This record gives sequence, structure tokens and C-alpha cells, in this order.
Amino acid sequence: MPTGVGGEPLSGERRFELLVNSVHDYAIYMLDPQGIVTSWNPGVQRFKGYTAAEIVGQHFSRFYTEDDQRAGVPQRALSIASIEGKFEAEGWRVRKDGTRFWAHVIIDPIRDDAGKLIGFAKVTRDVTERKQAQEALQQSEARFRLLVQGVIDYAIFMLDTTGHVTNWNSGAQRMKGYAAEEIIGEHFSRFYTAEDRATGVPMQGLRTAEQTGKFETEGWRLRKDGARFWASVVIDAIRDDSGRLVGFAKVTRDITERKLAQEALEETRAALFQAQKMEAVGQLTGGIAHDFNNLLQAIGGSLEIIERRLATGRGDIEAYVTAARTSIDRAKTLTQRLLAFSRRQPLQPERTDLKTLVDGLRDLIERSVGEAIRVETQMAPELWPIWADANQVEAALLNLAINARDAMPDGGQLTIRGVNIHLDVTAVASEAGVQPGDYILLEVADTGTGMPPDVLDRAFEPFFTTKPLGQGTGLGLSQIYGFARQSGGDVRIDSKVGHGTTVKLYLPRSHEAENLRSTPAKAPGQPQPPVPGTVLVVEDEPIVRMLLVEALRDQGSTVLEAEDGNEALTILASPKGIDLLVTDVGLPGISGQRIAEVARTLRPGLKVMFLTGYAYDVVMKGPLEPHTRLLAKPIAIDQFLTQVNAMLRDG
Repeated sequence: MPTGVGGEPLSGERRFELLVNSVHDYAIYMLDPQGIVTSWNPGVQRFKGYTAAEIVGQHFSRFYTEDDQRAGVPQRALSIASIEGKFEAEGWRVRKDGTRFWAHVIIDPIRDDAGKLIGFAKVTRDVTERKQAQEALQQSEARFRLLVQGVIDYAIFMLDTTGHVTNWNSGAQRMKGYAAEEIIGEHFSRFYTAEDRATGVPMQGLRTAEQTGKFETEGWRLRKDGARFWASVVIDAIRDDSGRLVGFAKVTRDITERKLAQEALEETRAALFQAQKMEAVGQLTGGIAHDFNNLLQAIGGSLEIIERRLATGRGDIEAYVTAARTSIDRAKTLTQRLLAFSRRQPLQPERTDLKTLVDGLRDLIERSVGEAIRVETQMAPELWPIWADANQVEAALLNLAINARDAMPDGGQLTIRGVNIHLDVTAVASEAGVQPGDYILLEVADTGTGMPPDVLDRAFEPFFTTKPLGQGTGLGLSQIYGFARQSGGDVRIDSKVGHGTTVKLYLPRSHEAENLRSTPAKAPGQPQPPVPGTVLVVEDEPIVRMLLVEALRDQGSTVLEAEDGNEALTILASPKGIDLLVTDVGLPGISGQRIAEVARTLRPGLKVMFLTGYAYDVVMKGPLEPHTRLLAKPIAIDQFLTQVNAMLRDG
């Protein structure tokens, strides 16, 4: 038991007095029935600034503001406490120095054993800091509400967890046409188009926001009058302190003008591109018509003379047959150059040793440029292998060598260099479609006349040439450009009048572990005897189909023919034996590739030969399947039969 001075035990009243006096965070004191202060603890003195001697015997109303005193608040508080058994409130109170503090007050009546009121117990706590924090929060919320309501260019509103609108700012009313009383409580999906509602777009947005915290998109939305506008929409999930979803914040902006401007810009770009394309087509058409008319004249004239001489019994037609064949070869070369420029010729990329290829081609280059031009090769000793069509690389080198010769009529030096190079992101930034990585730089430099800027700008245009009429088609550099870009590389030209020209050909490095191709393919040996078998020929061009079928029958093959995919599939589904399918790629309706796919489903392992003058559709889809070959039109009948017999022999 606690004891006092001298070890005397403390009475209950004394212990309670010590307890009250030890509390400093609460003002605890007593009043008589009229409100006169009868006791005073240290907490009261700390809160209100009065000592016990100054305040005991004074009326407690002096702690209230003048307004509260005039309004009778102190007396009403005592009355409520005596009647109801307790009074609790918060309000402003006054310290001895006149400053105010926000107080939480509890007044309890004190009664004796007979129930007679003998006074009041009053407990006061200073909660000014809490009050100030609440007021600051309320002011912040009020300012935020004013801010949100003041925004008129954005629709800012909230949704509950099911998507119903719970508040609405003036921007939303201005943008969508609904007043707050019209839309609060309605589901936000009414702003979406019927198509979006049918596919569940509104709720998909809410679910995404719930799962990821945010959903952002653009799309058509509806105003109250049914008009559409293009909206930028952001939906954020709102969660309480425990992480429970309580709703969504939705911000919408009308960006219809921006979208229309973008569409107008795209239309302008498309129109400009179309105009440029039509100009290029015009140039191509003129050049092609000129060259092909000459070739058709040569072929047609040769055939007419042959007909005349055969009709009169004369047999000296060999020269005219040769003239027709030569014209056909020239037409084939012209077509290949056009396909190269458009990047649609069938390439056969392979791992190739560029140094060996250049060394093997040097004699031909020297003979082509003549004795007045000195040829020098400078190939790096550890040159990487390239991944490209070796035949096209050879053709490009010969083409550039001829161009260099023409630029050096009085002689000079032609230098062919090869070095390893890495192109980073910066180096390829200006070249669309060129990827960063390892390349082999093949340079062909001359000491010729060089190009003026206006010629350099048009160097890769098809049919553009500065050579005299009849000495160039204007397709050489465009062919090299097409080949380089189709191969995954690039080509650039450095030239200055009087200082020569350097053409830089960037070819991708090969990372394949295959055998290197170092020399041009050898000429085929003696033709093999025909191989018996049944061949299905699918070709929509009647004359071409007739020539192929007759050639096969002349060598003893059994031939089935079809003019389109439907007829071919009917034959393939029949019980007839077929050893080889020969089909054009570009058939109307069902393509040659599709015919081959169905054929191999019906007849697994069937050998297939594709014929095409437009090989992009096959080549760009990856390597050919086993037992498959691709021949580019035009092809000589002898070569066609050789390939057919090779496939029938071993596939």
C-alpha cells in the first residue's frame, strides 16, 4: 500500500489527488453547482496559464470567448450535463494571455449519495493541432474541388467500382453535354459507341485499371446529342489505405482536332507519295517502252524473215534465229534489272568469301576496263565472309567497273577495297530499313571526272543516265541499289567533280557455319538423258503452257495440264500418278504456293517446281522446302527440261 511522509498510509482521496495532479496533457478540475472553480491541476495551469491561486473561486465562463459568453454557452453546458449526465463538445477557449486554443471538453455532474448535485468534473484537452490539420485538409479539399470544377478542357469525374458516375466537373458537362444532376448515378458506358458497348470495351477498361492501376487509350465517344468526338482517356484505380478498391478516377480530353489534323497530314503525305510514285512510274514506263519496243522489233522482224524464207524454201535462217535469241536475252537482263531495283528479283544468298570472289573476277574486270586503267585490289587480310547472292555481287562489281571506265576516258586508277565495319544506331539512323550490325564495306573508287550534285542526287533513279543515247539504260546503279537493300545492306556514293567517285556497298556479315562459295558456279556438263515420269503443268498463260507441255511431250514425258488452281486440285485429288508438279506462282485465284501446299497434303513428298517472273511471294517467305525448286522466267526450254529431268532423277 502507498505510504506518505513518515510511512503513514495514503488515503484514497490523497491517492486520487496525486493522480490528477500528475496529469499534464489534460486540464482536470472541479466546479461547484454554479460553475465556480473549486480545484485546479497542473494540466489546467499549463493549458490556460492561470495558477490555482489566480483561478480557484472564479467562474469557469472566463475561459470562453466573449461571443460564447454572450450566447450563454457556459451555462447551457452545465445545464445539459446536469440533465443528461454528460456534456461533450469542442470549441474555442481563451488562455490567460488572451490567445485561443481549440478544446475538446467533457463535463460530468457530481452527486452525493442522495443524488444531490454538488458540482461538476471538467476535463479539457488542447486539440488545436488536430483542428488545424483538419482545417488544412478541408481547405485543400475545397481548393481541389475548385480546381477540378474550374477545369473546362478536361472531363474529370469519378466512378464507383461498378462504373457508375459519382461526381462530375464542369469540363465533363461542357465536353459531353450532361449536367451533373442528369448523369450522376448513371453508368459511364453510355458515353461509348454502340460498337464498343457490344464488345465490352467500357468494362475492359475498368478491369485493366483495377489489375494494373491504370488504363489509357484513345477512341470515339458520344456526346449527349449523339455526336461523336475522338477522346484521349485515362482511368486510374482508387484504393483506400488498406488497398481495397473504392472506385475509379476518369480523365477525358477531346482531341478531335488533333486527330483530324493528323489524318489530313497523312492524306497529304499519301497524295505526295502517290504523285512521286506516278512520276517514277512515268519515267519507268517511258524507259521500258523504248527498250522493249526495240527488243520486240528485233524479235518480230527476225520471225517474219524466218517465216518468209521457210515459205520460199530458203534455209539460211540461223542468223535471224540468233538475233531473236539475243534480243530475248537482252529482255531477260532488262527485266532482272527492273526487279533488282524494285527488290523483287529472286536472290540466292549464301556464305561467300569476298576476297576470293574479287580475286577470281580481277582478270575479267581488267579486260573490261582496258589497258589505260590500272586496277588495284586492297582486301583486308581477316575479311569476314558475306551473306549475299554471289552472282549479284559479281554483276555489281562489273557494273561499277564499267561505270568507272566510262568516267575515265583518258585512263586512271580503279581501286577495289574490302574492310570489316560495324554500323551502330547513329550510322544507320538516316537509312530506313538498315539495321545496326556487322558489315563488309566493299568500295569501288575511280579517279575519273566525278559527279556534280544534281547528278549525284539522281544517281539511283531508274533510267536516269548521263551517257549518250544508246550507251546506257540508266538501270545499272538502280539495280545495285535494289540488290543491296534486298540483301539487308546499303549502298552510298561519294563523288565530287574532278576528284573521282567512290561507291560504297555495305553487305551483311555471314554468321553461318557453311562451306564458303569462293568462285562462280561452274558451267553445267553434258545434258543427261530424259527421265520418264508424269508431270502436271499448271500455267494460266495458254502459249506458255503450250510450249512447256509440248517440250515435255517431245522428250517422252507424260503430261497433265491445268489452266488454274481449281483444275489443278481436281487432278491432284484424282488417282492419277504424278511425279512432278510444275506450277506458276502468280496464278489468278488459288496461287501456286497454295496448290503446292494442298498437293503435298494429298501426296506427301511430291516434288514441286515453281516458275515465276515475280518471285517475291516465294523468296521472302523463307527457304524453299525439300524437293522444291524455283526457276525465274524467262527460261530457255533446254534449261527447263534439264531441271525437270534433274528433279525426276533425284529431286
